[in-house]
Amino acid sequence: MSENIIDIAHVSFKYKGSEEGLLNDTSLTVAKGETLLLTGASGSGKTTIIRLINGLIPHYYQGDLEGEVTVSGRDIGKVELYELAGTVGTVFQNPRSQFFSVDTDGEIVFGNENIGLDPKEILERKEAVVSQMHIEKLLGRSLFELSGGEKQSIACASVSALLPEIILLDEPSSNLDQSAIAKLHDQIALWKMQGKTIVISEHRLWYLKDLVDRVIYMDSGKIAHEWKGSEFAAFDSGKIAELKLRPLTISDVLSPSCGSNCSLKDSCDKIGAMPDEADGIVLKDFFFSYHRKPYLFWKKSFNENDPDLSLCIQRLVLPKGAVIGITGRNGTGKSTFLKCVCGLEKDCKGVIEAYGRTYRGKERLKLSYMVMQDVNHQMFTDSVESEVMLSMNEEDKGRCSEILDKLGILEFKDKHPMALSGGQKQRVAIASAMAADAKLMLFDEPTSGLDFQHMEKVAELLKSLARSGNTVLVATHDPELIELCCEYILCIENGNLGYIRKV
Repeated sequence: MSENIIDIAHVSFKYKGSEEGLLNDTSLTVAKGETLLLTGASGSGKTTIIRLINGLIPHYYQGDLEGEVTVSGRDIGKVELYELAGTVGTVFQNPRSQFFSVDTDGEIVFGNENIGLDPKEILERKEAVVSQMHIEKLLGRSLFELSGGEKQSIACASVSALLPEIILLDEPSSNLDQSAIAKLHDQIALWKMQGKTIVISEHRLWYLKDLVDRVIYMDSGKIAHEWKGSEFAAFDSGKIAELKLRPLTISDVLSPSCGSNCSLKDSCDKIGAMPDEADGIVLKDFFFSYHRKPYLFWKKSFNENDPDLSLCIQRLVLPKGAVIGITGRNGTGKSTFLKCVCGLEKDCKGVIEAYGRTYRGKERLKLSYMVMQDVNHQMFTDSVESEVMLSMNEEDKGRCSEILDKLGILEFKDKHPMALSGGQKQRVAIASAMAADAKLMLFDEPTSGLDFQHMEKVAELLKSLARSGNTVLVATHDPELIELCCEYILCIENGNLGYIRKV
């Protein structure tokens, strides 16, 4: 029997400022070379276990800790974080949160430089990792211009270069498209073949079912169930639904029925997806580029013939009162499209015609509200209740409580938003969007990091917004969300419209 490399013994933990413990007398061992999956509802304690193993608890996240955590024979509470760098590597849900450099080459070698390796060995490790992961095309690039999947690849490369015994992944697929998830699967398979011990906290299950040796199901800070990987992979849809987990098989709802390379006009002619102008929200001349040249006296206006456009939409009619899924690969322009529509990109001069009015520039902000992919960028107050009421034209605590209750976060109304889990923060941002009551509501990956039960709640809320007369645009990689609530799919390919069709 393999020796245990991780031993969590009777651990209880309560974050500083929290009245309730997030882990309650939890014990868990992980064998050397084992691939372990942690799953369960948002806030059930999965990320806390990851933080215990990598030492962020208690060295970074403070709180009341009881019990013992031993990693590779060392007591985590008595070892400094930097001493674990060569033993434990972590890939976080948002790879940007772990970057220290501004370019890809610097990020890959940063960890090894930080622990003082010889320059020759640093370069040898870099070359080996780049070759193993086939990421030569990412070298010499700015981290700021990479897509979500590319950032994830660099994060994995920087961890791999340290040659750790243990690799931890916290919701690693949350912002990735299906092709990027396939690459992540292959990377985990490579680590597994190398004999690494791998612990993964994840809601998406379909890409892991052939990789994991054991599955731990967390519930309210405790280990509620435990299965062998092969046993878990054989569960039918009824058993998965009973556990309120995401499906083990991926839907083909994102596969276009009219071909991924069809034009917008051809697609709409075939499927009849486009409404008349009088019945829809009309977008005109949405052109934007991240490669704008410096100007001296005036800003240059773009048109469809300009090279290097990041977004090029001459005309689009969106059906009113519908939930529209925005799909496409990582880096193809979905987030750019949403930011341009709501007026966050000032250089985009697009026009929206709706409800008998024409909205230009900053006026688009009056029509729309956007929930960003990284919700940390739009948290401003010191309590959940204050955050939601900040979006209201007139403060209404009763309506605020009603919205929070619908999203299952009323119990956190007095908590600081930054003290919540990733999924809980996402629901706070969605609550703010509902409180704003804008006619055009934009959501960038609203179910990122959410379990299936809360995804269902978000889907129902998005549908209720549409039934109330709001038009809802949802950029997503989750086929489950599209099946639950979207009436249309709009695909963006390299900044252009690929197709629009009914689901």
